[in-house]
Amino acid sequence: MSPHAILFDLDGTLVDSLADISASMNIVLKEHGFTGHSLSDYRSFIGDGMASLVERSLPEGSRDGQSVRAGVDRLRKVYAARACLLTRPYEGISELLGELTQRRIARGVLSNKPHDLTVALVAELLGEWGMDPVLGERAEVPCKPDPTAAFEAAALLGVAPTEILFVGDTPTDMETAKRAGMRPIGVAWGFRPTSELVHAGAFAIVTHPQQILSYLD
Repeated sequence: MSPHAILFDLDGTLVDSLADISASMNIVLKEHGFTGHSLSDYRSFIGDGMASLVERSLPEGSRDGQSVRAGVDRLRKVYAARACLLTRPYEGISELLGELTQRRIARGVLSNKPHDLTVALVAELLGEWGMDPVLGERAEVPCKPDPTAAFEAAALLGVAPTEILFVGDTPTDMETAKRAGMRPIGVAWGFRPTSELVHAGAFAIVTHPQQILSYLD
């Protein structure tokens, strides 16, 4: 069935947020006397929600539940204040979204970033393109790769899951798409190696945003 809508991951797919996320997490680590990590390290830490990011960033002996919860609470505050300092849409994303708007292709965002931060970032950097729905991590909904939120997004888009392209940059995104019955498209410009996306079941890998349009024809 030909796709009639696109669901995008956010970080590493639509926007390059690596510098702001890593700087924020390093601030939290240093406040607690821990050593920060490199940008390269954070490429493998990001993608499965803020709690996972904090847990992976903390030293192995400090990953108890209380420390992770405290880290998440602090990271939310630090990151909210600097989420758009360096974060920008990837090259070609604005043009892609403009073309999708002209074609009247339904489009939304599904992220494991906390919901309020997801909504705020999309409004700030991508607001002119009318992304709807915009869904982030919420306490009552399991994170990706659980397909619950993907099914919710499909219902809000008014399109059957089998008619949706799910575009993302991590194995988590590819697995989410497969579980929801959507077509997984991996991007080569994101945080994870394309080999991981292929292994996770990507239907295709695109190296430039405009290539996504070919899967709507």
